[in-house]
Amino acid sequence: MNINENYLNLEDSYLFSTIAKKVAEYTKANPDKKLIKMGIGDVTLPLAPVVVKAIKNAADEMGVQATFRGYGPEQGYDFLREEIKKYYARKNVDIALDEIFISDGAKSDLGNILDIFSLDNTVLIPDPVYPVYVDTNVMAGRKIIFADANESNGFLPLPDDNVKCDIIYICSPNNPTGAVYTKDGLKKWVDYAIKNDAVILFDAAYECFIKSSELPSSIYEIEGAKKCAIEFCSFSKTAGFTGTRCGYTVVPKTLVRQGQMLNKFWTRRQTTKFNGVPYIVQKAAAAIFSEEGQKQIKENLSYYSENAKIISETMDKKGIWYTGGKHSPYIWLKCPNNMKSWEFFDYLLTNIAVVGTPGAGFGRNGDGYFRLTSFGNRENTIEAMRRFSELIN
Repeated sequence: MNINENYLNLEDSYLFSTIAKKVAEYTKANPDKKLIKMGIGDVTLPLAPVVVKAIKNAADEMGVQATFRGYGPEQGYDFLREEIKKYYARKNVDIALDEIFISDGAKSDLGNILDIFSLDNTVLIPDPVYPVYVDTNVMAGRKIIFADANESNGFLPLPDDNVKCDIIYICSPNNPTGAVYTKDGLKKWVDYAIKNDAVILFDAAYECFIKSSELPSSIYEIEGAKKCAIEFCSFSKTAGFTGTRCGYTVVPKTLVRQGQMLNKFWTRRQTTKFNGVPYIVQKAAAAIFSEEGQKQIKENLSYYSENAKIISETMDKKGIWYTGGKHSPYIWLKCPNNMKSWEFFDYLLTNIAVVGTPGAGFGRNGDGYFRLTSFGNRENTIEAMRRFSELIN
């Protein structure tokens, strides 16, 4: 018996454990100070009433012989896939029903999709980055190269014709930087992928925060993308499903490599290794797309967006460079006075009891930057920015 030694190549996930340790030490030493956490990427508002009602109704169905359901289709129930198909149609994107796969969240599929690709592929990942992209490929033993995301390119790197790769990770709006690609920027990546016979893994988990029709919320808004891209979406931030778990992945049938449809490969992978998302959860997800569901989730999204606006306006007043905020729940700011990420973390925690996420935890290019999220409550967001304004000169 041999272990997968690639796991030994993983770096320790010290970021959030270190944050937790520092926060615990501060709280113990300062029990009377009100701590405000703005580092978590989790939602805080409850599920929309229409979603809760759908969950209860579906649970009742499961308790009646006539409406009880056992194993469901691995690709998802048609009632939910039809709603997603119509959602894309409103973006002028035509997606077939059998190109949509319901999952328990984008994170799972972003890792599991690698099953259909050879280990010999070279993977291109932006730095800084959502750690799952890197870790899942390290676990598999693939070669990873990095695209420099930095202040000069607005943390939106473009393809380099001198760099050759097979799999490309793109997240827009980006986690952690909040930066959003324009249609022109994504078109450059699509053209590069087609030219190099590469596949783009497009993480659109935060697409619901994009407010401008000029910015693409799906890569399939870009001509040619169906020939080179797989899109991953999630209800986690759209409708607060971080604990409910549901998302979907789109694999176009026009995406063909070595004469094989990747849609067919993914279908086989899912039917072999996945038993589908619970019926109750899929009914909850379908409720999101109702007229009342759209109204209710947009109220929650507006709440988070207003928090992001409050944070962004504070950065503007202080003359601090940042990305994100306008079309993202994240504000990625440059640490004042040339501080390093962890130095700034300690500075905020010690002086104003505000917790964010050090950019260094997302990659080498993240050092010197800091992530704040808008997923807290309004009162805390306002108070945190008041403290921030008084501290930063």
